[in-house]
Amino acid sequence: MASRSPSPQFSPLSIGNDFTPLPIYKAASTTSIDFSGLLKPPLKLHEDLKNGCGGQLWPAGMVLARQMLRYHRNSLKDSRILELGAGGGLVGLAIAMGCSVDHPIYITDQENMLELMGKNVALNTLESRVKGLVLNWGEPLPAEVVNEKPDVILAADCVYFQPAFPLLLSTLGDLLDLCKNAVIYFCFKKRRRADMQFMKSARKKFVVEEIESEERETFSREGLFLYTFKRKP
Repeated sequence: MASRSPSPQFSPLSIGNDFTPLPIYKAASTTSIDFSGLLKPPLKLHEDLKNGCGGQLWPAGMVLARQMLRYHRNSLKDSRILELGAGGGLVGLAIAMGCSVDHPIYITDQENMLELMGKNVALNTLESRVKGLVLNWGEPLPAEVVNEKPDVILAADCVYFQPAFPLLLSTLGDLLDLCKNAVIYFCFKKRRRADMQFMKSARKKFVVEEIESEERETFSREGLFLYTFKRKP
């Protein structure tokens, strides 16, 4: 889909400090998710917060997964895909199940999320198509990622902890440097004023464009925003 610059009506930079409350944490459970009928059979996702907040399903992941399933089902065949801050692996697993992709998909997060990612890969019998990997923001990229040179990077709900913003920006830049034509699909929910600073920094570092989506008006009312990041010329 084409992308465009955000209008003031929907821009996260125009939204005040207390736009949305922090979400309520859920007990551990396994859910079946069909992304509004876009994925059959549905994805099985186990959520468990015992090792960190990434173990829960977050709204930006749902928006990004639906976007990829709706508009990129047949356009990712030759793509080398990596999900950043994957938590339980929602977006990467959804693409592995619902899109035509020839290369293995890497879902990455901190080491404490590796067990949950592995459980969700096994729940959906995707061991041959999806690989969980430790990738810490701000640190040198793993050799496996450097060799793979991903050209599609997925990042959903990675904007939540202000001290990590410079680390996230650094890693996004490192990933884009691996492949000059790489695209980052970036979705986040604005919860506090500091999130505005992240987007301002991102615009200085990358070419940032808002993504067209038929759901845009609906999810923007919930403080959710969907962009592509690319290298500046």
